[in-house]
Amino acid sequence: MNATPIIPLGCLYRWTSCTPNPAATARATLRRALSQLGLPGEAISDGVLAASELVANATEHALGPYELRLRRTVDAIMCEVLDHDPKIPDCAELPSTTPFAVKPQSCGGGLDALLELLSERGRGLHIVHELTCGAWGFRTSDDGTKTAWIAIPVAPDRKHVP
Repeated sequence: MNATPIIPLGCLYRWTSCTPNPAATARATLRRALSQLGLPGEAISDGVLAASELVANATEHALGPYELRLRRTVDAIMCEVLDHDPKIPDCAELPSTTPFAVKPQSCGGGLDALLELLSERGRGLHIVHELTCGAWGFRTSDDGTKTAWIAIPVAPDRKHVP
């Protein structure tokens, strides 16, 4: 008789601003949970990378404590990162530009324009957008919390996953 795997839906991980390496722990926890749900490798890798960016953003820019959660919809696994800052990040350029597109107004702008182009900051939500094919977003609650979410599609042959 085969044992049924434990389906890890609900809160997977909680952390605070003092927790060491929360993004690494969240990645490992999420990878294990998505694997137990039987998702394909590419969906797991993309979901883990996108969620890791949301975890890092919450930890750096919002108030804790924080939670990483999973919930099931009809055609996707929703991965959510909850924090206690109701402010939604400014995403004015999404999805109208690609992450590394050349901006004509930045051409010929000298050293400042070059440094802005090479900056390692400000690309995270573009990466989340690309990895999730636009299936991500934010919602706020009346209690002052914000939830960043991504949808990880469940393949048609895997729709039986609870």
